[in-house]
Amino acid sequence: MAEENAIKETKAQRAERLKREKNPWEAFDEVRAFARAGRSSVVPEWASLYFKWWGIYTQGDGVGATGGKGGEGLASDYFMMRIAIPNGILSASQLRVIAQITKKYARNLADITVRQAIQLHWLTIESLPEVVDALTAVGLSPLGACGDVVRNVTGCPLAGVAGDELIDAAPLAREIAQLLAGNPEFYNLPRKFKISVTGCPSWCSNPEINDIGLTAVKHDGQVGYSLRVGGGLSREPHIAVRLDAFILPHQAVAVVRGVTEIFRDQQGLRESRERARMKYLFIKEGWTAERFLAELQSRLDFTLLPGAPEQVPNDVFRDHAGITPQRQPGLSSVGASVLRGRLTGDQLESVADLADRFGSGALRTTVSQNLLFIDIPNNKTSALIQELGRIGIQVEGSSFWRGAIACTGTEFCKLAITETKGFTRWLVDELEERLPGFDQQLKLNVTGCPNGCGQHWVADIGIEGKKIKHQGELTDAYYFCLGGAVGQHAAVARPVGYRCPAPLVPDAIERLLREYLSDRVLNENLRAWFSRHTNDELRAHLAGEILAAVERDLPTGPVPHGVAD
Repeated sequence: MAEENAIKETKAQRAERLKREKNPWEAFDEVRAFARAGRSSVVPEWASLYFKWWGIYTQGDGVGATGGKGGEGLASDYFMMRIAIPNGILSASQLRVIAQITKKYARNLADITVRQAIQLHWLTIESLPEVVDALTAVGLSPLGACGDVVRNVTGCPLAGVAGDELIDAAPLAREIAQLLAGNPEFYNLPRKFKISVTGCPSWCSNPEINDIGLTAVKHDGQVGYSLRVGGGLSREPHIAVRLDAFILPHQAVAVVRGVTEIFRDQQGLRESRERARMKYLFIKEGWTAERFLAELQSRLDFTLLPGAPEQVPNDVFRDHAGITPQRQPGLSSVGASVLRGRLTGDQLESVADLADRFGSGALRTTVSQNLLFIDIPNNKTSALIQELGRIGIQVEGSSFWRGAIACTGTEFCKLAITETKGFTRWLVDELEERLPGFDQQLKLNVTGCPNGCGQHWVADIGIEGKKIKHQGELTDAYYFCLGGAVGQHAAVARPVGYRCPAPLVPDAIERLLREYLSDRVLNENLRAWFSRHTNDELRAHLAGEILAAVERDLPTGPVPHGVAD
């Protein structure tokens, strides 16, 4: 009878049952036992769920979702792991350990993610305890980088050094991470939960697409925070809702805890894994900003102040790339663009050495999959840039190089439909050759499936991976979404009804951008140009001819939301 009941469980019911039965944060000894016994000893509950609480996923077999069933591909014998880096703050010594791990256990390959984490691949079951122990020894951990928990807390990579920041929010981001990661009160949330805290006026950690977004604001001589809730992307993108509240710095931790408790306590969200994010309170259940604020206030022992006027930043690059003077005299940060976020262990080791050699050893990761060097004397910035160029990292890259973001893709992800990392590198090379000197910022986001880990919904040009028949064979293809933005003109990108095989994507983008360059009016940026053209017109520019719109061609079965960062 027990077996019969198990068969009848939905995916959500199974996940909820397993979470009730065990807090994986308290069971790492079981992982050590698996490591001693070998890969075949790993039980399904760990492979499919519990590992995620330790930042670990089973790695796909390189084919992606099309090689499996139900929207999920087959797992290989290997694992991938995300290392949580709250606010993206790293030291050279910590990065050097990550580099050593990457070279020893991860086939010399690492990726910076869109949540300031670092992701490793090719890990064996035997290596997992050794990797976790090595990270713990230097104050790092994969704890909470995945799973139905608070994910890596993001923040401005220039926190504490930016001359224009309203407040150094890094201590708050790290306090929130310390409070919630590993806390048994919050090990069982309905789904993943994302928090951004920033004192940066450019909102570089993208609070608009987080479950909680705290952004600094100054009012009556006091610096506090505005509060946004319910942001998220994936299949049903939703821009976060601003609440009418001014959060004083000493109130911020309690407010974040209160919002997280609201999410934790929503039993209705646990009925479907596909609709278990906080945004669905607004999308499906009719919550308003006023209702959410009232619920939050009922959980606090102090009265929230009314919201303060804020300056929403324009939709410009938020990556802090290039040389930026610090508030500390004589020092600058150097922001390096890491194409696709991909680095070798050797490059990571070189980055750590350069941080020590040219600065204080302080480093930061960014949500743009990039790296920042902190505390570089002004007279050494040029030399650092030259050294970075020698190891294949650009500081003054093209708009295509600087603006490209790519998810993991079929190379390692079981949910992906297309390969993304290699494709993005080739796409950037093609566009640089075809459109040299392109003079506009361009957020070019590549995502390998509808889960949207590549954040295509908030890109100028976002392309979503599909499979189509081309010349008689099933091949990678991409569907175009245009005009997404965060900031002052925050909006979800428009699906324009155009899809083409992956090899033809550069042709389509070249046609689109050449049309923009010839048709734009004085000082008209790409976002504004998109907004004054219809989907039919934009589709024709992409295709080079008038075409009927095609559907996004979503899979017939539900795609799991397990891997989205």
